[in-house]
Amino acid sequence: MSAEQRELVDRAGKLADVFAERAAEHDRENTFPFANYDDLAEAGFLRLSVPKELGGFGAGLAEILPVLERLAMGDGATALAVTMHISPLGQWANVWRRTQNPRLEALLRQAAEGGLVWASVTSEMGLRNDMTDALTRAEKVDGGFVLTGRKSFATNTSVATHCSTTARFEDAEGGPRLLLCQIALDQPGVTIHKTWNTMGMRGTQSNDLELDGVFVSDDRVVHSLPVGHFDARVLETVWAWAMPAFAAVYTGIAAGALDWTVRSLVKRGKTEDPVLQDAIGECQILIESSRALIYRHVDEVSSGRLFGGDVQEGVARCGLVKYVASNNAVKVLQRLVDVIGGASYTKALPFERMWRDVQASTFMPMGNLAARKLIGASVLGVATLPTS
Repeated sequence: MSAEQRELVDRAGKLADVFAERAAEHDRENTFPFANYDDLAEAGFLRLSVPKELGGFGAGLAEILPVLERLAMGDGATALAVTMHISPLGQWANVWRRTQNPRLEALLRQAAEGGLVWASVTSEMGLRNDMTDALTRAEKVDGGFVLTGRKSFATNTSVATHCSTTARFEDAEGGPRLLLCQIALDQPGVTIHKTWNTMGMRGTQSNDLELDGVFVSDDRVVHSLPVGHFDARVLETVWAWAMPAFAAVYTGIAAGALDWTVRSLVKRGKTEDPVLQDAIGECQILIESSRALIYRHVDEVSSGRLFGGDVQEGVARCGLVKYVASNNAVKVLQRLVDVIGGASYTKALPFERMWRDVQASTFMPMGNLAARKLIGASVLGVATLPTS
């Protein structure tokens, strides 16, 4: 880890320790941690992935992922929520560096100045969230489109000012297309429905987002692709950035649970027990295995190797990173239950919340079943979807 990475992680650690003290209340009351966001903004982390020349820290994946992991050690819900802001800004920053697009520059500057907080909202009930289709409909009108539909798992919308979302344009020339759009959350027709009442990750407040005739101007349609296609541009942005970010968050929750357990064992004088040593060793191995895969992915993205071959293969490799980290995190928490015993079941201790939070990992995109099928098909040389 470089000196710059270490400094950022240390700063994130100070916030994570504070967030950990607040986490139980937000979990119990099912509320969004607004004070945590204020602290993140004051510390500069909301502009972490904005280029330096536009007012940010200029962090890439190599700097962002350890920060997300460290934040998640304190509160996984806060780390997951802010991921939905930091990751898209990082994606745009990469595109801006290549294209110098003035619209992207304006958005990034706005974020650096604190006037823009983002959310990525693409999930819909009854449809696999793989960025190839949407149930939300787009109707062409003068100057743009009108969007109608309902999104689920709208993480970070409690505090976001804008979001990216998807809609299906049925009447496009050449066949239906998936539109990737940007909207302001205070636009007419945008409603957040308070539906979030879940087992874990309660502080994310990932409520439903309804779009009822929401206008999107043509210049706010940032990309479109044929429905039912894997897309090279989506691979370069969404898949390459979101999957390792999710992986880092869930690895951080597991690392936080392990750290809490180790401190408990030291306090109780249990460190010499060989059975407990075996369990703790296994957990550390799982966490380090996830980290190794995450940082191999960082190298593949930064070097461009991830994008040099088949698009489906690239998406599969992104899914693999998230799959391994998610399932390793679940294994760590389950193994630690054996160490902690009945105390793991009490709401008076933070471990129980960490265990619940980590259960969300295996069905968040890319979910376990989808990842295994795509990875298997890619290994076997089977094209599951056309590419664009």
